[in-house]
Amino acid sequence: MRNEEHRPTAHLGTTTELLEPTENAPPLSAKADTAAPPPTSTSGLASLEFQALFTLLQLEPQARMAQSIKELHFLAVNETRRLLPYRQAFLFKAGANLKSRCQLETASSVPAIRRDAPLTLWLEQTLHALRQKEGVPEKQLFSADECPPDLKNGWKEFSFPHVLWCPFILPDKTFLGGLWLAKDTPWQDSEATIAQRLCDTYAHAWGAMARRKRISLTQRTSRKWLWLALFTGLIAMAIPVRLSTLAPVEIVAREPAIVSAPMDGMIAEILVPPNTRVGKGQVIFQYDDTDLRSQYEVSEHNLTKAIAEYRKVTQQAFAAAESDAQVPLLRAEVQLQETERDYALERLEHVAVKATQTGLLLYSDQSDWVGRPIKTGERIMEIADPEKIELKIDVPVNDAIALQDRAAIEIFLDAKPLDTYPATLIRASYQAVELPEHILAYRVIAKFHHRPSDVRIGWRGTAKIYGDQTTVFFLVFRRPLSAIRQYLGW
Repeated sequence: MRNEEHRPTAHLGTTTELLEPTENAPPLSAKADTAAPPPTSTSGLASLEFQALFTLLQLEPQARMAQSIKELHFLAVNETRRLLPYRQAFLFKAGANLKSRCQLETASSVPAIRRDAPLTLWLEQTLHALRQKEGVPEKQLFSADECPPDLKNGWKEFSFPHVLWCPFILPDKTFLGGLWLAKDTPWQDSEATIAQRLCDTYAHAWGAMARRKRISLTQRTSRKWLWLALFTGLIAMAIPVRLSTLAPVEIVAREPAIVSAPMDGMIAEILVPPNTRVGKGQVIFQYDDTDLRSQYEVSEHNLTKAIAEYRKVTQQAFAAAESDAQVPLLRAEVQLQETERDYALERLEHVAVKATQTGLLLYSDQSDWVGRPIKTGERIMEIADPEKIELKIDVPVNDAIALQDRAAIEIFLDAKPLDTYPATLIRASYQAVELPEHILAYRVIAKFHHRPSDVRIGWRGTAKIYGDQTTVFFLVFRRPLSAIRQYLGW
C-alpha cells in the first residue's frame, strides 16, 4: 500500500510500518494504483457501467477459484480496486464472538502486516469501537465524526476521510470479518451496493475454504451446556478405578537345575539338542580333552620317576648314612606327584558333563557353545521340569507402581492373543536390575491360578499388574505429574 502518491507528507511513515518481509506472496494487480477515469459523456458513462459489470463478473470466479484463504485476502484488498476507486483497503478477520475485536489480516499493496505497527493498532481499536456502536450492519459508511474522541486524531493521520465498511456474512449469519475501504471523496450508493455484492462473494469463498463452523457453534452454544460439560468431566475424573501397569512377561521354569561349567576349557561337542528331554546321568556335552589328557600323562610320568628315585635312595640308605637325609624329601616329592596325578585324573573325568536330573534341556543353540572357551562356573544350560513353571515379569522403573502381596495379574500371551490367563504375584525385587536392552526394571515373579495345559516354557507376552484403588484423574495424569516433578525438582 503506497499512500505517498495520494496523501499528505504526514502519512509517509505510517503505512510503510505495515511492511514485513515475506515470501511467496500472491501477485498484486497490475492496476493497483490506477483509478477509473471520470465519465465525460453519456456514452462514456454507459461504457463504464458495462466495464464495471464485466469486472464484477471477472472478480467473482477469481474469488471462488482462490487456492487458499491468504490468496483470497490478497485478491480482496488488491483486485477489488479494479471495480471500486478506493485509496486504502484493509481486510479484518472476526474474533471468537461478535463482541470480540476483529484482527487486521491484510492491507492493499502490502505483502504482510506488522502486529505492533501503530496503524494496525489504531485500525483494530477504531473498528471495534464503531462496531460496538453500530453492530454488524449489511453495509455502513464511517467518517471521523463517528469516531470516539480518543481515536479521532488517528483518523486524520492513518485514514482517508470517507470509509465504507463491508462485512463478510454467510447465509447462516456467521460473521467472518469485513473489508475497510477508504478514499478522499464520498461513497455513492451504487458503489456501496456493488461493494457489498462483491464482499458477499468473498464471504462465500472464505466460508467454503475455512469451514468456520466453530464461530457459528460458539455463537449459538449456551454457557450452561459448557458448564455442564465441565462439571461432568470433573465428576468423571473422580471415578474410582484400579491402578495398573503393563510389562513384558515370559514363562520360565520353576526351580530348574543349572548346568554350569565345572572347569575352564573348550566345549568339543554337545550331544543333546536344545529343548530335548534328558535322563539323570545322561552325558550332555564334552570338553576338548587334548590338554587334559596330556597333563595327566605328564603327571603320571613324573610320579613314576619320583617313585623310582625314592626307591633308589631308600636302598642306598642301608649302606650310606648320608642317603638317610634324602628319604623324607623324596617321599614328599612322591606325594606331590601323586596329588598332581590325581588332580589331572579328576579333571579328565569331568570331560563328560552329565545331567543331574531328569527334565527338559534348555539352552540357546549348539553352534553358540561348540568351540567356545568357557570359564569355571559359567552358566550354560538348564534342566527344567515342564510341569513346574512360573512367570517372570520385568516392570520398567518408569512404569512401576506400588505392588501388594498376591496382587492380581492378567497375562496376555503373544501365541494366544485371544486368551487371558489370571495369575498371582509371588514376589517382587526391591532393587532394579539392568535388562539387555539397557533398561532398569524390577523383577516380578508370578504364578498361574491354574496351570494351563496349552502353554510352554519360553512363551512371551504382556502382563497387566493391578495395584491400589485410585481415581481416573491420577490414572490419566500419573506420568505427566511424575515428569513435571522430575523437571521442577519437587
